[in-house]
Amino acid sequence: MGWWQLDADTLARSRFVVSPLAEAFGCLKLLHTGQGAHPGEHAWLSAHLPAYRARLAADPVTARLVRAGLGREWIADFLTPAPRPGEDFAAEVGRVRAVDPGAARAHLRLSLAGPLPAVLDRDDLPQRAATLLEWVWEETVRPSWERRRRVLEADVLARTAQVSRGGWASTLGGLRPGGTRWLGDNRFQVNLHEYPPRDISGAELLFVPVTPQRQGWVSWAERERYAVIYPCAGVLAGDGGRTVPAGLSALLGPARAGVLLLLRSPLSTTQLTAVTGQGLGSVGRHLKVLREAGLVERRRAGRAVLYVRTAAGDVLVEASGPGTSAPGA
Repeated sequence: MGWWQLDADTLARSRFVVSPLAEAFGCLKLLHTGQGAHPGEHAWLSAHLPAYRARLAADPVTARLVRAGLGREWIADFLTPAPRPGEDFAAEVGRVRAVDPGAARAHLRLSLAGPLPAVLDRDDLPQRAATLLEWVWEETVRPSWERRRRVLEADVLARTAQVSRGGWASTLGGLRPGGTRWLGDNRFQVNLHEYPPRDISGAELLFVPVTPQRQGWVSWAERERYAVIYPCAGVLAGDGGRTVPAGLSALLGPARAGVLLLLRSPLSTTQLTAVTGQGLGSVGRHLKVLREAGLVERRRAGRAVLYVRTAAGDVLVEASGPGTSAPGA
């Protein structure tokens, strides 16, 4: 397994941030595999995969670059620069474009765990990678970026609240279940690959959510900044990923039932608005009804007010069983 050594100060200073480039790269990986994790991703792939494949078919060098860069166990480092808080997409992708060509080729040899194919022995690889990432951003991410950003920010709020409630150990273990966990003795497992440990004490440590599920990687900038990219929580995964049982939908209404399903973990009204796409007033009314019925309760985490299902709410959801009705807006 791969793990990082870090001191208490490094962990205490770490934070959750949103990165447009990480979101675009996660979508590039999703296009590369062509396998969605839920109906929302399946629909997104249906809309964008044909154009992506046509683009790579017309550009075999870039197609080979993608296959090499997304190696079986290791991603070429120059494709995933560690985010800088507050950077926009243009600044982030500009750092990909500015990578030294020799360094890019070295990173590809590492991801391939072998020699570089002759077709990739060239100096325009950073430019090609940046151009492809710009296409992914403009064509497949930017049109829905405001929605995605709200979902990612909701995840950041939820994780931050979790740190306040349960500490870093429980939070780190939930980023990528089975992949990340706190090992004790200042050791943080970041993946399951057999790589030498890194001492990152004193560096900046960032945690970055992305909406594509089954995604995750690590990145760093020399010894100054490290990042762990992880899929945002399942309940925050985006459109189409939730199914409301038909009986529960008939009892509460599809929108209110959808809110109740989401509250298996604590969320704020702002988070619920981002995840469901419903207006703040509508979410507030649903929460009021659910609270009066004893199905949800309020909890405070610092300045945030979070809502979560009560035991009665859990029983109602479990008793309703599986269904096929999707939550409405």
